[in-house]
This record gives sequence, structure tokens and C-alpha cells, in this order.
Amino acid sequence: MSKFLLQQPFLSSPLPAAASSTRHTRRSLSINASVAAAAPTPNKISKDHTVKSIKARQIIDSRGNPTVEVDLITDDLYRSAVPSGASTGIYEALELRDGDKSVYGGKSVVKAVKNINEVLAPKLIGVDVRDQAEVDAIMLELDGTLNKSKFGANAILGVSLSVCRAGAGAKRLPLYKHIQEISGTKELVMPVPAFNVINGGSHAGNNLAMQEFMILPVGASSFTEALRMGCEVYHILKGIIKAKYGQDACNVGDEGGFAPNVQDNREGLLLLMDAIEKAGYTGKIKIGMDVAASEFYTKDGKYDLNFKKQPNDGSHVHTAQNLCELYKEFVRDFPIVSIEDPFDQDDWSSWAALRSSVDIQLVGDDLLVTNPKRISEAIHKKACNALLLKVNQIGTVTESIRAALDSKAAGWGVMVSHRSGETEDNFIADLSVGLASGQIKTGAPCRSERLAKYNQLLRIEEELGNVRYAGEAFRST
Repeated sequence: MSKFLLQQPFLSSPLPAAASSTRHTRRSLSINASVAAAAPTPNKISKDHTVKSIKARQIIDSRGNPTVEVDLITDDLYRSAVPSGASTGIYEALELRDGDKSVYGGKSVVKAVKNINEVLAPKLIGVDVRDQAEVDAIMLELDGTLNKSKFGANAILGVSLSVCRAGAGAKRLPLYKHIQEISGTKELVMPVPAFNVINGGSHAGNNLAMQEFMILPVGASSFTEALRMGCEVYHILKGIIKAKYGQDACNVGDEGGFAPNVQDNREGLLLLMDAIEKAGYTGKIKIGMDVAASEFYTKDGKYDLNFKKQPNDGSHVHTAQNLCELYKEFVRDFPIVSIEDPFDQDDWSSWAALRSSVDIQLVGDDLLVTNPKRISEAIHKKACNALLLKVNQIGTVTESIRAALDSKAAGWGVMVSHRSGETEDNFIADLSVGLASGQIKTGAPCRSERLAKYNQLLRIEEELGNVRYAGEAFRST
């Protein structure tokens, strides 16, 4: 395997090689390739569809923390890397870390890597990568726990992602097309990007309690135009922030957004409105929020919007009912189309109360953790109407697809999402197109680990040509 390790990473499906007399040249990998050019006829080249070897290693993510990378070889090399979240739901599958504070502050993933190399890899030699569900089922059976705590969801997911890429390669399909086939999605759709351009909450050192303020270019005619609109607003917003708060306020957070010293959440929304108007996109760009309310939920069942200052005088502590009224004011005063995690992950009644009183998208992240059981409960309780799909919350591609399909069957929206700790892996770009999710959240148009996903979507749209952009219909693709 050593002769392949330094070739370009994150193959989604291999491009046909130029004429060559050596097998090794045919195996050369392409950078972030998801779209294959015209493939040779199957009669001339037979693709191997069984696992020959799996090798995991520890690499570093965008926040300087270790994560898992997995190389899987059939007759090509398929590489994937696992993301990691900062604000995490208590019901997420277990991310296995070593816990030795003297090494990477306890965040190394040597145990997860060892579980792949010494346990999972030998069991998966010879399996058919075209059968994603079967391979994932083997790993789940070997782990045997409800939250993947034996091997770690980061170990299982790394293998699952590479298996999916290898399955696409074995079928000589782009990754998004392979995902379309295994999920039974009828039509490929380009997603509306939700750009996180102002950071608060656990992602920033300012006074903002709410974690993300996003812009959604629903009025664009294509993903390419949507990305341009997002970039233009982002740069105008930077100028506004610099003039009002100073150059230091233009430093970016984990996901590329700005973290100005904004005093309250309404002020953050007003900044977005100003930037959208100055860019000339009023009416074409809507606003989304990720409140991440579990981060400031108090022990007595209230919400402290001044939670970053402890102790405080309690003047910003709200009951769930008062917080619900605040959201309704925001929806009335601003073009907000989506609010994520407005209440704590166990405050079911407050979720249901808000859903019954507003006609916008309410997205479950910490509430649902991409878990089909939590999704079923939320459907029954009418708590939300959209899923935030994070593959590392549940730990396999198969379960992620199941979560998306269950959500769509209930009439929900599905927003595919990155994590705050990312790599240059662009799997979720293909996932959003293959599932026709209609929306994707993967940070600001800044920082290469975020742009890796947006640029991949540009390539996919170029290859598909006449493909629908979700636009105003992002909730119902």
C-alpha cells in the first residue's frame, strides 16, 4: 500500500487514466474527483468490487485536533476523513478519543485507528463494496453497542465513507450518482447553501448566545450563482463589520464566519440585513439561524442568553415561553426561513409549541442527532419539520440515508451539514446532491476545508449541466 499513500486524496470516483502501460498509472488518484469523464466500456476494463485492504491513520482536522482517516483499496485507493463537532448533542454516537491529557490534550484517536486496523479491517477483506448496507451491518454487529462505543463512531464512519466511495468506483459512477442509486432518490437536485457568516455561541468569544447566523440565496437560479451571491455578501459584511467594530472583528471562527463583539442577537440579524441590502440581494437571500439552545439551557429549565458571563445578574434568563416569543418577533421582523435547535434537546413541548405557531423550517440537530429513533419520536410529537443530517452523529452511511428518507417521508426538509472540525474531505457535497436534500450547511465561503465542499458542488453542477437548483423549494425537494 505504501506506494499509494501520497497520491492525491479523497477520491469519489476515479477518472479514467491516460494511456499507459502500467497498472500503477491506472490507479493514480484525482483531487476531490466526484464526476467521471466518459468511461471505457465495461467489456474492456473490469472493476474489482471487493475489499483488498483497509488502513487507518491519525490525521489533524481544521481545529488542530486529531481525527481518523481511512484508506480502502479494491483495485483503486479510496480515502476518507472523519469530521468532529464542538457543540455536540448528548445523544450522538460516541466519538472515541484516547483521553491521555499529555497527548493532544486527550484528543488523540489512536484507539479508534487501532480498532480499524486490527479488528474491522481483517473482518472486511473480501466484502463487496457495492453493498453499502451489508458492509455497515457487519460493522454494527461487530460493535454490538447502541452508540458505537466499542469501536467508536469515528472508526466505523471512516470505513463506511470509504466503502461508499469504493462502491461508486466499482460501478464506475460518480459518488453522488451511487448515493442516488442506493437511496432510491428519483431526481438529483443542487442544494441551497446556508452560509454561516456570523458566529456566536460556543464557536465565538463574543456576547452572542445564538451560535450561527446564516444567509441562504434561495433566489439564485443555480448553485453557481448562489455561491457567487454568498461570496459577495460575505465580503460586504466584512467591510461593514470592519467599519463598525474594527479590524480585529474580521477574524474568522472555526467555520469561516466573523465573530464581531455584537451585544445581542437582534444586532447580528441587523448586520446581515445591511449586508444583503448593500449587495443588492434583498428578497433573494433569506436568513437562517442555529441557536444551539442546549448550550445555554439551565438546570432549572430556563435559557440564559448571557451564559458566557458567569456569574451574571440573571437579566437575560428567559423561560421557554419567553424565548418562543422572541423567535416569533425575529420571524416577524426579519426574512428568517429556518431556525435550528431553538430549544434544548429534551425540551420537547417547547419545540412543539413553536412549530405550531410559525410557518418556517425548524431544524433538529441536537434534538435528532441523525438518529432514526429520535426522528420517529419527533415525528410523533410534531416537534420539528427538518433534519440536520450529520454523518458522524450516527456513524454509518446507511443509517444516514435512512434518517434522510424517514425525514422526507414525514414531509420534512433535510439539511446536510458539516461539523466545526472538518478536513478537506468533500463527501457531504455528493451526499447532498445524491439525496436531493435541497440544502447544505458547510460554513462561510472562507477556509479551504469549507470551500472543498462548495467547490465540489460547482464541479457536480458543471458535469450535470441541466440540473435543478432547489431555490425557494429547498424544504420540499
